[in-house]
Amino acid sequence: MKNHIITALALIGISFSGLAQGLQRDMQFWRPYDQRGLNIFETGKEDTVAYEGMRVRIGGNFTQQFQSLSHSNTADAVFNANNVNTNQLIEIGSGTNLATANLNIDVALADGLRLNLITYLSSRHHPETWVKGGYLQVDKLDFLGLGELDWFNKYLTLRVGHMEINYGDAHFRRSDNGNALYNPFVENYIMDAFTTEIGGDLFFQSNGWLALVGITGGEIQGGVTNPANRSMNFIGKFGYDKQLSDDLRFRLTGSIYTTKSSQRNTLWGGDRAGSRYYMVMENTLASTAANFTSGRFNPNQTNNITAWVINPFIKFKGLEFFGNYEQSTGAARGETVDRTWTQVGTDLLYRFGLREQYYLAGRYNKVDGALFGSGAEVSIDRIQIGGGWFVTKNILAKLEYVQQNYNGFAATDIRNGGKFNGLMIEGVVGF
Repeated sequence: MKNHIITALALIGISFSGLAQGLQRDMQFWRPYDQRGLNIFETGKEDTVAYEGMRVRIGGNFTQQFQSLSHSNTADAVFNANNVNTNQLIEIGSGTNLATANLNIDVALADGLRLNLITYLSSRHHPETWVKGGYLQVDKLDFLGLGELDWFNKYLTLRVGHMEINYGDAHFRRSDNGNALYNPFVENYIMDAFTTEIGGDLFFQSNGWLALVGITGGEIQGGVTNPANRSMNFIGKFGYDKQLSDDLRFRLTGSIYTTKSSQRNTLWGGDRAGSRYYMVMENTLASTAANFTSGRFNPNQTNNITAWVINPFIKFKGLEFFGNYEQSTGAARGETVDRTWTQVGTDLLYRFGLREQYYLAGRYNKVDGALFGSGAEVSIDRIQIGGGWFVTKNILAKLEYVQQNYNGFAATDIRNGGKFNGLMIEGVVGF
């Protein structure tokens, strides 16, 4: 038995030594997990990395926060069967949050054919290891041996799998569990448009113009039961992205996401990892893992939904502006009237230093619409002010002040008169 173990370990060692040169090598048509990945949205069509046979690249992301937030509300006492006031906020103070981590595996399977697989090693909602998703990305069709296919190789990218959907541009700048290098702030938008679904999309780009069409099963896990409740989901994007001069880049896109029915759609609840503001606005019965979306809002449009978003992005030298204007209309199963929610987000940054390793940043974010159940019109607004330092291209330190307010919620709702504010410190590693 011992000899078998030694032999197996030796074979594994030989296999990995043969792949060693490829473990940290850049990939074709790929977004780096370090500072070089900033402001990359869809991967481009520049073939800057030669294909030299099958390569496996192993990378990772690690993130840790120190939190010093306080919260309050003015909600009336509401007691459950055990005589616990479910509107009483849990006491929170300063401390460290759970460290989160991602394992990133990219495999060059053929020239222009790449596999991506991301695993959450640790997350707020799932402390155990589990797979986020994986997909195949095709930028060349030469491996099929069908002859001259330059029309595809120059302009098109195909993705197929269980993958992060390409709706809007904010998902390219959000924190994805351990991967927080692309996000200049500590947390994502209040309404976090992110989910993984099973399907595919075809992306076109030429001379700055871009367009995408996609179709998915419309749900995070898929399924074959209750077929009358399920329908396909359609995604579209159109825009323009151009480096107009050495100093000026301009991007403007519009996206749409729509499905007529779903067993449980998760456009606004697809992040299974969790938010960065731990336990804010939660009651005394809450736990970190179970109440993992603290500070965010889900409009509960889980049956039919049509959402659209406009995203401008301008970078002039070190100054950056990113905007997000969004409307989402839909309903949960059993509702007879659709409800509409609107979200506005504006990010303004200034990057400076020899390699733009420092930045100052501010964000304003507001959502408003009708609540599920009561139909009451409410709103939530947030400001985030902070900055960051890329110690190296792989290490980022962030400091942020946040303040969030809840407006118009009923006296019996825990969010009545709710607010939280304070400081966050975050450290990120990506490679």
